[in-house]
Amino acid sequence: MGKVLVVDDESDAREFVRAILENEGWEVFEAADGETGLHQAGKLKPDLIVLDVQMPKKDGFAVFAELTKTPGTEPCKVIMLTGVRKKMGIGFSSGDMGAYLDKEPDAYVEKPIDPEGFKRVVRTVMSHA
Repeated sequence: MGKVLVVDDESDAREFVRAILENEGWEVFEAADGETGLHQAGKLKPDLIVLDVQMPKKDGFAVFAELTKTPGTEPCKVIMLTGVRKKMGIGFSSGDMGAYLDKEPDAYVEKPIDPEGFKRVVRTVMSHA
């Protein structure tokens, strides 16, 4: 399938996404914070980045903004993950992020992740690659 980078500070979330994507044939790499994720993205040039919103060092918004401006990473597809709605009762849509960052992620998935729904989102996003 290709390379995917999962950037999330929660090891359980990274392992869950890894299991789903490896089962679908992806080569999966991981980063536990935004700074490491940016470094890995520049080095790996993944086809897809699964990016958590709330992380230490650099949050998902800052990472996404830098990815869209960095040569070599700006064309990769990005799926944003968040548990904000569950934790705080508020949510973000791709349109909200687009208004905030001047560019929208390719998709937005709420935690906890539904495996079948997540696979459908990945297939849809990658079919537009």
